[in-house]
Amino acid sequence: MKLTRQKHAKKNMGFYKNNFSFREPFQVLLDGTFCQAALRNKIQIREQLPGYLGGAVQLCTTRCVLKELQSLGKALYGAKLIAQSFQVRNCSHHKDPVSGSGCLLSMIEEGNPHHFFIATQDQDLANKVKKKAGVPLLFIIQNTMVLDKPSTKSLAVVQKLQTNQLVPEHQKQSIVQLKEQEGLAKQGGEKRRKRKRAGGPNPLSCLKKKKKKTQEGQEPSSEKKKRRKRKRNRVKAEAVQPVLKNEEE
Repeated sequence: MKLTRQKHAKKNMGFYKNNFSFREPFQVLLDGTFCQAALRNKIQIREQLPGYLGGAVQLCTTRCVLKELQSLGKALYGAKLIAQSFQVRNCSHHKDPVSGSGCLLSMIEEGNPHHFFIATQDQDLANKVKKKAGVPLLFIIQNTMVLDKPSTKSLAVVQKLQTNQLVPEHQKQSIVQLKEQEGLAKQGGEKRRKRKRAGGPNPLSCLKKKKKKTQEGQEPSSEKKKRRKRKRNRVKAEAVQPVLKNEEE
């Protein structure tokens, strides 16, 4: 059972590390209900939580949480002592303290920029945390600390990021600059080349070749051949005529 729980925790931590840039030391915001549950179940938060999350941990709380525990009296005196041993993160409620749950919600507004974990046993607070993307949730069940699986909101945001629907503007600009440096981006002044379409044959290539004109004073070779033949015939005729005359005499 312990190995299975550790595997789930490792898988969930990988999700937040890869998609929301969570890094060590992991900052965990705890409220009074989580401290009270840890005290009742004899859980050593400072010793056990780093091993469960697989890295160094900073345990934190707020002034509003401490004042809320103080106002509840002796019933939560032990939980107040545990919370007082944690680091105190500044909140925006210096003059007008709010409830512990309201203060923790204000610490994870605007996309949880400080990468806080929320550790609470308050079910109402847990439901509100699940509606925010990129906020890991810790709670205690059956004497053990449990890292809740990523919420549907976090999964939806990651899916949109993977389809490049929520790429920030500064990242888009950096991508364009990298393309220009690598010569992959098309320059604005270049015109798009048109593809040549297959056309008919060149009409000039279909014309018949013209015969070369002979120089002036020269006659074609065919005429020369004919004249030569005629000369030969005349010679033969002239040679035959005296023979015929001699026979007649």
